[in-house]
Amino acid sequence: MSTLISSHLYREMREQPEVLARLLEAEQPAAEALAAEIIRRRARYLVIAARGSSGNAARYANYLLGAVNGLVVALATPSLYTLYGSPPSLEGAVVLGISQSGKSPDIVAVVAEGRRQGALTAAITNEPGSDLGRTAEHVLALHAGAERSVAATKTYTAELAAIALLSCALVGDSQRSDELRRVPRQVAEALELPSPVVSAAERCRTVSSSVVLGRGYNNATAFELALKLKELTYTLAEPYSSADFLHGPLALVGQGFPAIVIAPSGIVLPEVLGLVSTLRQREAELMVISDNADALATADLPLPLPVGVPEWLSPITAILPGQLLALHLAVVRGIDPDRPRGLRKVTETR
Repeated sequence: MSTLISSHLYREMREQPEVLARLLEAEQPAAEALAAEIIRRRARYLVIAARGSSGNAARYANYLLGAVNGLVVALATPSLYTLYGSPPSLEGAVVLGISQSGKSPDIVAVVAEGRRQGALTAAITNEPGSDLGRTAEHVLALHAGAERSVAATKTYTAELAAIALLSCALVGDSQRSDELRRVPRQVAEALELPSPVVSAAERCRTVSSSVVLGRGYNNATAFELALKLKELTYTLAEPYSSADFLHGPLALVGQGFPAIVIAPSGIVLPEVLGLVSTLRQREAELMVISDNADALATADLPLPLPVGVPEWLSPITAILPGQLLALHLAVVRGIDPDRPRGLRKVTETR
């Protein structure tokens, strides 16, 4: 327990409510300025360059900015810019780089090419003075403070909140803005919920592989939770959309096969519950992250979420039990959560 509480990772998880409140207060003008320019230019699509946890935040943007703001969102292929030297036309696009450090050369290269071609460019980063921050015309800063843990936690949820803030600025909906303002309190509530995460970590001590399933907005959560399990606990956790999982990978599941299902309330919940029923019939070992009593009742290992979080914001709270699970499982396995093997805080790819 002392290893857990003294870790940078644990402390940074606990900082998330404060970080989110600070970001939402400080970056409203920047989000409004970027939204105004997107509207003025009548941009209809975004190209997002991101890697790792930031790439998972981009998955959230794909759903949110499409569903709420009517924008087509494409994820960039940075090697076209840096290795092949064949960048596509970015005419009429908004080019957005998402990077906690703002240092990765391939992410910077995409934004720089966008600016060279005359596209509107923006960055979401914890380091506004970084190469990425200096390259983009508009910057949304994360205000997360120093993040010493190799595994991103507070910067990931801050990236989600920055994307949600931009979405609100684009749509000009006061109800949505009010819902977003409640998120820091709901994150604090999620971190304080009585949860069997410690016993879940003990039960998962010998698990070497699993699948992580989520659909819609929480497809991003499935990918981020799988990443946390890989980098912190060395578990081969494979993320899938719950729909994609039915197209072949379902054959993996037999008695005792570990499956983590992210199932907050919302439009996709009935479909996800259908998959849960299928997994139950196949006698999978089920961990379910949800605010829905029926969903939790199906689980061998239920991890509850606070009620009342709208689906479009649920990825910000839904990842928290996953962060805690990965931390506790690392400690149970004797792994230092601040020093995952072979990893550094800043990864620079080209």
